[in-house]
Amino acid sequence: MNGIINFLKPPGMTSHDAVAVVRRALWTKKVGHTGTLDPQAAGVLPVCVGQATRIVEMLQADRKTYRAELTLGLTTDTQDRWGQVLSEHPVQVSEAALRAALTRFTGEILQVPPMYSALKVDGKKLCDLARQGVTVEREARPQTIHGIRLIRFDGTRALLDVSCSKGTYIRTLCHDIGEALGCGGMMSFLLRTGTGAFDIRDGVTLEELKDCKSPEEAQRFLKPIDSAFADAPRLDLKDEWVKRIRNGVDADFSRFLREPFPEDCRVRLYTGGSFAAIGHYDRNSGSLKVLRHFL
Repeated sequence: MNGIINFLKPPGMTSHDAVAVVRRALWTKKVGHTGTLDPQAAGVLPVCVGQATRIVEMLQADRKTYRAELTLGLTTDTQDRWGQVLSEHPVQVSEAALRAALTRFTGEILQVPPMYSALKVDGKKLCDLARQGVTVEREARPQTIHGIRLIRFDGTRALLDVSCSKGTYIRTLCHDIGEALGCGGMMSFLLRTGTGAFDIRDGVTLEELKDCKSPEEAQRFLKPIDSAFADAPRLDLKDEWVKRIRNGVDADFSRFLREPFPEDCRVRLYTGGSFAAIGHYDRNSGSLKVLRHFL
């Protein structure tokens, strides 16, 4: 049993809980999620099953999209509405000022990870230290905000669509925007609308999985492994190259390209019409090598 379930995690459930739900529905143990989504948040959490667990790290690196609500005038210790209020300030922010601030947070930015996060310092989770009242220094990390779209603003609350790189903290983004506007801010709502090739519009709900009476019934929600790389170019190889794919790290398949790709990219490799491997094309060297095979 191999594939990916585009699970729609409800609020109040941890990512680990989501994995447990899929395990129970499919009666299988080899299951892993593709990147932690905060318990209070909802939305897309692809869950890999069987051989698909071999691409978990690759999917974690995919671009994420979110719909978030920023509430101005309040700051909390968790940088969202579920934390303890630290400060309150009057809000006198125009839409033009907000839009200008959003522009400043678009592109390459630096983020200091929040104390209430699963990151580890000296082997200890920051969130565990925070619950003990301990605050430690954290280094700012580079992140990429591909775009922020303002949907609605009522003078205090702003609804935003955010596209960003792996590891971006949306609540920290909200906090930092509030600081830049001089009134403070926090995240009051978060919905992950997509990650990589997986979109909220074709996600599977908790209820749909729980309603399945057997693993065979739940299997209909499994997407094939190569669906995670739907935007990657395809390369078909002859069957005799199966052995070379299995030994893929040392094999260069660039000779089978009709023409080089314009940039670095993933490439789907097929033999006999079946998905065999995901490779990586390096434009500088012109090489195409296997990252993971599924034979």
